[in-house]
Amino acid sequence: MKNETPSDRNQGPIFEVLKEVIGDDTVKIFEIGSGSAQHAVFMAPQLKNVVWTTSDVASNQQMIKDVLAKAKVENIKGPFLYEVGKDNFPRVPYDVIFTANTFHIMSWKQCKTLMKELGTRLREGSQVIIYGPFNYNGEFTSESNANFNVWLKERNPESGIRAFEDVNANMIKNGFTLYKDYEMPANNRTLVYTRLDFVK
Repeated sequence: MKNETPSDRNQGPIFEVLKEVIGDDTVKIFEIGSGSAQHAVFMAPQLKNVVWTTSDVASNQQMIKDVLAKAKVENIKGPFLYEVGKDNFPRVPYDVIFTANTFHIMSWKQCKTLMKELGTRLREGSQVIIYGPFNYNGEFTSESNANFNVWLKERNPESGIRAFEDVNANMIKNGFTLYKDYEMPANNRTLVYTRLDFVK
């Protein structure tokens, strides 16, 4: 029997958020940092109204291609080569941006670059879904998150769990409003933002 990872256990709750956010509309989803493509393979077959495009850095491209070739899910596209701060954001009218467990891996500079690009490229009404651990009021939400942050910093000093207040401030700065902050299992959150009308 396959051992479940925390990401496996959270796929169901993330899926419920996604269904609530997109409803029955036909939407194009662009996933940033698809990793092993596990979220795409789990969710896209259950969302017939969705075209899901995977993306990741160069080192993960072949793994995603292999997973998608095996899964044979018709409404999954990609992988698109995209590394924040290096590659151009795709000029496609995506309705939803989904990214899971990326903000604590990227440097804060990359996080800010991504949020700026999202504000520039997304149309009014588009939504951004960010899943992962976040700190609130300068505090870790659990001892396990504090320990996880130490491990992240040991691997890369520029990574680490981000403060919700910093993420929220930057999203607002770049033209978004917080639709909802969902509490998730395993001390994670799902932040959903909506792109406001562009100022004329």
